Order: sequence, then structure tokens, then C-alpha cells
Amino acid sequence: MEPRLTSGFWVAAYLNRLRLAGIPVFVTAKGDATAGAVLVKVATLDGRARAFQRSFDLMADARVWVVLAEGDEREVDAVLARQRSRDPDLWVLELEDKAGRTLLQEEGLD
Repeated sequence: MEPRLTSGFWVAAYLNRLRLAGIPVFVTAKGDATAGAVLVKVATLDGRARAFQRSFDLMADARVWVVLAEGDEREVDAVLARQRSRDPDLWVLELEDKAGRTLLQEEGLD
């Protein structure tokens, strides 16, 4: 079994990677630093957004990022608010990028 990074460490590394890429990011909900799940929302600055969460892909035997919600930004925000109300340990990171970049598919973040 490979060791897992704490949520706080992963978030810090991700924030740094986003800043280096010039992608604005805001931590709108700080979750549990050790094991809190992380949700990533990217707003494309045209009223639309997409939110991602980590999931386990049984076929690939790996953790992957999947779309939790997408569409009107207010609707995506409502989904995130519901998730946060059910899990107070949840991290919510909000990015702003016209192209919708998240970098989640990059090595070390996937």
C-alpha cells in the first residue's frame, strides 16, 4: 500500500501549482487537514462552472477526478453547498479560468 498525502499537504502543493500556472484560486472552505475530501470548482467567467471530486475507479484500480456538477455557476455552487453541509471536513477550492483549466490531470495531482 502506498502512503497517502494529507489533505492539507496536497492542497498546499495544488495551490502552488495553480499559482505558478497563473490560475487564480481561492480556498472557500477549509476542511480537515489530515483526511478531508477535496472538491475543485472551476468558473469559466461566463456564468458557467464545473466541479470535480475524487472517486475510486474499480476498473482502473485507481483514484480519479470525476465531474460532480457542471452548468450554471449558481447551480454548481448549490451542489457544493449541499456537499459541504453533509461533510464539514470537506475542502472547497474555487478556480477562475476562461479555458476551464484545473491541472488535475497532471502528474502528481491525478
